[in-house]
Amino acid sequence: MMFEFLKNLFSKGPDTDFAALVKMGAIIVDVRTPGKFQSGHIKSALNIPVDQIRSKAAELKKKQKPVITCCRSGSRSGMAKSILTAAGIECYNGGPWNSLQQKI
Repeated sequence: MMFEFLKNLFSKGPDTDFAALVKMGAIIVDVRTPGKFQSGHIKSALNIPVDQIRSKAAELKKKQKPVITCCRSGSRSGMAKSILTAAGIECYNGGPWNSLQQKI
């Protein structure tokens, strides 16, 4: 049971086409701290640290667009994805921001 939870938390799902999602207007949310975000990020990404993601969920939901989360390794973006999915937002874990950048 715990393994399945962790697998779901960290999996990106079956080969998500991130480029297509971005073309359709998906919002990229980098969940690292502002300092880490400033050291490098995807040009169009919003910076919402993972500890603030729950309080920003309603704001993101109003945009009615899919969300792609990213961070340094993929673990914080996995947590953010779970929070946003629970809030009723179509969300994908993009994993590490630099890998995601190459996919879009």
